[in-house]
Amino acid sequence: MNRQTLYVVGCIVLCLSIHPADAFSAHLSRPWEMPSAHRPQNGRHTIVMGRRPRRRQGPQDVGEAKRKSSTSKVQAATKSIEGTARGDVEEVTNDEEEEDEEEEEEEEEEEEISAVQKVLQRLHKFYMTYEFLILIVAAILIARAYPPLGANYLQPKSATWIAVVFIFLMAGLGLKTEEFKKAFQRIWFNLFVQIFNFGVVSGFSFGFSRALRELGVLESSLADGMVACACLPLTINMVLVLTKSAGGDEASAIFNAAFGNMLGVFLSPVLMLGYLGVTGDVDLVSVFYKLALRVVLPVATGQILQKTSKSIVNFVKENKKHFKKVQSYALIFIVYTVFCRTFENDEASSGATDILVMIVFQGLLLCAVMLLAWIGLGLLFRNEPTLRVMGLFGCSHKTVALGVPLINAVYESDPNLGSYTLPLLIWHPMQLVIGSFLAPKLLAFVHSEKERLGIVDEKEDGKGEQAVVSDTTEIAESTMRISHREQPSGV
Repeated sequence: MNRQTLYVVGCIVLCLSIHPADAFSAHLSRPWEMPSAHRPQNGRHTIVMGRRPRRRQGPQDVGEAKRKSSTSKVQAATKSIEGTARGDVEEVTNDEEEEDEEEEEEEEEEEEISAVQKVLQRLHKFYMTYEFLILIVAAILIARAYPPLGANYLQPKSATWIAVVFIFLMAGLGLKTEEFKKAFQRIWFNLFVQIFNFGVVSGFSFGFSRALRELGVLESSLADGMVACACLPLTINMVLVLTKSAGGDEASAIFNAAFGNMLGVFLSPVLMLGYLGVTGDVDLVSVFYKLALRVVLPVATGQILQKTSKSIVNFVKENKKHFKKVQSYALIFIVYTVFCRTFENDEASSGATDILVMIVFQGLLLCAVMLLAWIGLGLLFRNEPTLRVMGLFGCSHKTVALGVPLINAVYESDPNLGSYTLPLLIWHPMQLVIGSFLAPKLLAFVHSEKERLGIVDEKEDGKGEQAVVSDTTEIAESTMRISHREQPSGV
């Protein structure tokens, strides 16, 4: 062979050693799968010299690739699981934080609700303690806002008659006449209390009010109202509770309250007419006729029912709270209609200045009366401290439950009826405030006097000073309930 032939044969062998026949034919049949450097150009296969051809993969290479693929998949799955776990942890943490925030919000809401409930409970307790006084003030304000409602549209004459009869009927059912026999046990003390309460207080008030009227400090109608207030009997519940809180004689308080109210039904109108009847436009026959129908007859009927009908008495006892409420609302209705008629007559209505002046003078009069009664009791009953304490309250207290209906019955057609009622409505809360203030001091006085006199009560035997401290701590609670108890049932 010549050199050219050997050169061609060598090139062919070299090509066959690089690309086997099967691979070479495959590249020729599928040139699009070949590397760009080995693809044929213009239908011809071109060999690029100087670039290493791709090596054919064997079984080991395939296994290693599978292992790498599975490893990457495992790593990806692990990362995904870790990310999911971290997300779950973050979600759990967020849920816990949200739950804590919700719990804190619920606790704050509960604290707010509890605070509101405490405020409402305190307001409810205050209202129930001073319900009667609050309703009286509300009735006067409503009457001032629109007087014609109670003066004309609510049939005040007929409704007031019914209310007054109901109050005195319940008073007759509640009065314990069996207590009257105890009058003979301490007759001089009981006479002192009744004479002072009806006679001394009314006479002192008449002189004081006339002086104020002559000086031009007080209107004539308000001065007459001070006298009408002074002619009334003492209270029942307020005197009894204050007497008990201050260590006074409870039996004497019960008797004087019952006897004074029974006596006041007849004596109070006589005293009012005796002091004011000459100047007032009052028909004596008409007044006593109304008193007989509206006061005496209901009281007598109540007493007869108390003695003859046990079923009615038991029914009243079982529903005592409800009857108290009805009596209270009946009395408030009377006050409302009275002030509606007063405010409808602009000439007879009193201004704010007159009311403030009345508060000052009624306070001074009450303090002066109590001081005078204390001095008189000290002179006549020096060695009986429990009677002196009871007498202090019994000589100065005035009932609003019987007072308002009595004044309304006597001066029903008088345009100054509201001015006659106002001094009593001021006197009533003042005697409660002053009595509550004095109760602890009077209790200490009673114990010191008993020690000085060597008197030992059966209830206090063996207790010593602990009884004093224990009774003193109970005064605030008992006196706070007086105003609520002193409603029309305690006339």
